[in-house]
Amino acid sequence: MPGLLRALAAALLILVAAAAEARTLRIGYQRSSTLTALLREDGSLEAALRPLGVSVSWHEFTSGLPIMEALNVGQVDVSADVADTVPVFAQAAQARIVYVAEEAASPAAQAILVPADSPARTVADLKGKRVAVTKGAGSHYLLLAALAGEGLPFKSISPAYLTPADGRAALTSGGVEAWVAWDPFLSAAQAQAGARILRDGAGVSLYKRYYLASESFAAGNPDVLAILFARLREAGTWTKANPDEAAAKLAALWRLDPAVVRQANERRSYRVQPVTRDGLTEQQKIADAFLAEGLLPRAVDTAALGIWEPPTR
Repeated sequence: MPGLLRALAAALLILVAAAAEARTLRIGYQRSSTLTALLREDGSLEAALRPLGVSVSWHEFTSGLPIMEALNVGQVDVSADVADTVPVFAQAAQARIVYVAEEAASPAAQAILVPADSPARTVADLKGKRVAVTKGAGSHYLLLAALAGEGLPFKSISPAYLTPADGRAALTSGGVEAWVAWDPFLSAAQAQAGARILRDGAGVSLYKRYYLASESFAAGNPDVLAILFARLREAGTWTKANPDEAAAKLAALWRLDPAVVRQANERRSYRVQPVTRDGLTEQQKIADAFLAEGLLPRAVDTAALGIWEPPTR
């Protein structure tokens, strides 16, 4: 009997140790999170993390700011790509987050749209008009910067803060005169609703997309982040090298025409790379612009946010 008890105790210790070592990577994503969508579809991230005893759970959000809130309160560990503005708003809200990776600039992947028959021909024509935009998204900064380029403050338009789906509905129903969107919503609105681009981000907004993690997760799980970084980079390279196959896969997931998805993918760089201090120059411009318009609650020093560095080999 003592021998049996010792054996049971040893087995229990093994089970407790295994439970303690088990980890879950909780990823927050949006519908437009392209590379994450591909990883979810093929299961390659789960396969890569399995030897570490790490499982993956996926959590969908309507936009980037709710993902940052979830990161800050410990509901998710990592965010899929969010627009460059999102970390700025999160930092202003004192979220404890860290940059993990970035997708290189894709200025044409977001734009200000108007109906095909709109009389508006320049951004200045939006003065006094109602414009749909997702609060805190990259499109929010594009609108602000495009207006500033015409010598107009943000208050010269009437913003309607809407999700992408609601923004498109408002544009097609006439509830707003313009809508600021990003891909794949941008390409879908052009193809399906005949929307016209009034101004894209070229020369106005770099439109980088960032992957972030909570400070605590980044500090305790560098091995997990290294695998995630590698898989994202591979997915980005594959997407650009196989445009038709990538479009077909994503079209099935998003229930969009493959031609729409291919056009959206052509506008995105999908070049996943490490974040550097020098590469964050526009982040401070974004923060200062929003602060000047009274859209941030406090000043933000974007250089103060942490950066996770992938292993060099």
